[in-house]
This record gives sequence, structure tokens and C-alpha cells, in this order.
Amino acid sequence: MNFWGIVVGGVLVVGLGVVGWQAFQPEVATQDHSMVPPDTSDIAAGGALADVVLPAELSTDAQIGKRIFEVSCAACHGQNAAGQNGVAPPLVHITYEPNHHSDAAFIIAAQNGVRAHHWDFGNMPPIEGVTQADVQFIARYIRELQRANGIN
Repeated sequence: MNFWGIVVGGVLVVGLGVVGWQAFQPEVATQDHSMVPPDTSDIAAGGALADVVLPAELSTDAQIGKRIFEVSCAACHGQNAAGQNGVAPPLVHITYEPNHHSDAAFIIAAQNGVRAHHWDFGNMPPIEGVTQADVQFIARYIRELQRANGIN
């Protein structure tokens, strides 16, 4: 057998080994959230998309974030980040858990806007006049709301 026959045979054996190995891997369990937008047809236009349980107490940073959120974000994302049907998604939702959307993702979204990719509300425009520090306070507020609602 010549050199190229050995190389091609080796690549074939390795390729079949990889395919076989992949075939016998256990199926990865899906996470608790789906990237498929939920059915909101039974919720009135503008209605809250999440039932948000408020924490007993907010940290000082979260209180500042709440005030900034109410001025800069609530018109779209709703009171207590519960979302508004047909307008914007709830931020108190498993999709926005820290392991999926970091605090930096909130900063980038506020500064640059974001293409719609989890929900069918259209693209989010950049938010004028909101600083990175403002969004860090907002993120603290959102994270405390999320924890109060079992999203860690």
C-alpha cells in the first residue's frame, strides 16, 4: 500500500470513529427555556407577559436601577420588567437569566440596540441618554427581580 492509501484510510477510520462516537452520545437535556417565542395570543395587546413577584426589599443599587428603568425602559418592557404583549419582552424571564444574557448584554443592547432573536417584537433600538453606569444599575434591579422569581 502506498503513502496516500494509508493517509486516506487513516482519515476514513478516524472519520467513522467520530461519527460512531457522536451517535452514542447521550442526548443533551434541553434547558428550562425555549428560544421559540411563547404563544401570547390569549394576552391582551399591551398586557403584561410575566407575573412578577416583587422582592421584599431592593438593594440601594437596585432602587437606583428601578428609578432609571421606570424612566428609560418601562415604556416598552413594562412595569417591573414584566414585558408588554406586542411591544417588548419581559426581562423577568428565564431567557434573560445571567448564564444566557450577561449584564454586559444589557449594556450592549442599550448602547447599540439589538436584533430581534428570541421574541417577535421587532428590533430594539439603542436607548439615547442611558450610560453604561445607568444600565449597570438597571441590571442590578433586573437581577434582583429575577432572583425573587426563581431565575438565578
